[in-house]
This record gives sequence, structure tokens and C-alpha cells, in this order.
Amino acid sequence: MKMKMKSEMKMKIQWKLLSILVAGAFVAAAGFAQNGPVLSPPETASATVAGASITVKYSAPSVRGRKIFGPGGLVMKDPTAPIWRAGANSATAFHTDADLDVGGLAVPKGDYTLFVNVQDPDAWQLVINKQTGQWGLTYDAGKDLGRVKMSMSKPASPIELLKYTIT
Repeated sequence: MKMKMKSEMKMKIQWKLLSILVAGAFVAAAGFAQNGPVLSPPETASATVAGASITVKYSAPSVRGRKIFGPGGLVMKDPTAPIWRAGANSATAFHTDADLDVGGLAVPKGDYTLFVNVQDPDAWQLVINKQTGQWGLTYDAGKDLGRVKMSMSKPASPIELLKYTIT
């Protein structure tokens, strides 16, 4: 069943990527230390918005005293820079069981991968990509469904661990 909404009632999905904010404080690399703790634990954010069930599955990296974004930061050393996998380890998975409008981008129900273009520190873009199931450092721009300008703000204090919240 296709969701139809008048323009004034369009579903708006606002991503609060608490650690993706200008304080920019998490790692795009790291995973499991051999015989050690999980450095970027698997996490899930889910919500039902206007009848649509939405889920984001990701690994939550942390800063651990490192520079993450900008010149010399860990993300800029990744082979996909300035495209970031929006988490750690495997690529960040996004699922919706209904058609969505994400910041003006029509997103048909289904499975996607989320990336973030961090080239401009004041104007990041959420990248919704049709390729799924890949490791986070595998990115094919030809499979992009589209890009959406992200709202940027700086938290009151640095944030150590990435957390997605869907509202």
C-alpha cells in the first residue's frame, strides 16, 4: 500500500545523528579487538513514524581521544573519503516498510545503506544508497538513490559514542 500525503502533510523524517553533529566525535574505523572488548558495538534505532516502520542498524564508533573528521582525521584516510559509512564496521543499514519523503527525497519502501558526505564541515549530506550488505568501506556512487542536506548543530559538550535517534 502506497502512502500518499498532501504536501503540507508530507512525512518528514528528521535524523538526529547526535554524534554526527559539528562536534564530530566518533570513529569510522575499528571493530573487534582480538580477544578484547567490542570497540564499536552493534546498535539499532527503530521507530514508527506516521505508520511507517523505520530501522537503522549500525556499529557505534567512539572517539577515544582521536581526531575523526577534517584534514588528517581518520575518516579522511578511508578509501571512500569524503564519503563516510555513517558508523563503523559494516555499512549502516536502513529499512523502511513504507514509501518515505526524507528531506524532499522520495525513498520507496525497502532496504538501503546510509552514508554521509562530510566534505563541507558546515553542510553535511545524508547519502541514501541502493547497494546493501557491503562492508562500510565499499561505496558505489552510481548506486545512490539521492542525497539530502543535513541540519547541523553543535552539542553542548563532546559526544563520545555515535547514536542514531529517529523522530
